[in-house]
Amino acid sequence: MSTSSPHASVVDRQVVRLFTLVSEALAGATHALLNGEPATGQQIVDADRTIDQLTAELDRVVWGEIACVGGDSDELRHLVGVLLILPELERSADLAEHIAQRAVSNLGARMSPSSRGMVQRMSEVALEMWHAVADAYVERSSKGVALDDADEEMDILHDRLTREIAAEAMPTLVAAQVTLLARFYERLGDHAVNLARRIGSLPGLPD
Repeated sequence: MSTSSPHASVVDRQVVRLFTLVSEALAGATHALLNGEPATGQQIVDADRTIDQLTAELDRVVWGEIACVGGDSDELRHLVGVLLILPELERSADLAEHIAQRAVSNLGARMSPSSRGMVQRMSEVALEMWHAVADAYVERSSKGVALDDADEEMDILHDRLTREIAAEAMPTLVAAQVTLLARFYERLGDHAVNLARRIGSLPGLPD
């Protein structure tokens, strides 16, 4: 990871930690949902407060560093870039929490087998995207990260799951919650795409 100061290195380590926490929350929430583990889902819901606190603290640290950085430097632009990344991470953690809340209510047990399979695949694609953007942040790839194929697959899965909900005879309340699930996973993919773009625009990237 290439940075211009020890302070920037500390900021970067915290950003990478948030990437890890969001990915772990997403994987855990899906596992809890599909395996009927409400207690695990509740643990993820409770842990979202920690992510919120870490994000708020890192936001304060970055603003403090900005106040100490003079001129129009790469370090300043990097710190501003981090400020734009943090909301994407926090909103994505909230989406993982929303999935975990459905695990707490044991929604997975009431879903059709085919809808469960599509949710599993949407989670796998989302995790692949999140691991890719986390690696891009660590490696500072000047080419960013290519997510077009994964994003297209996520959109296709969202459409298929939406059609599945309409075709299946799931109770209305269950169908409504599964519709929300489809949207949560799609939005997680969208946030990964947004993060890839922001990471690709960070300064000081190698050629």
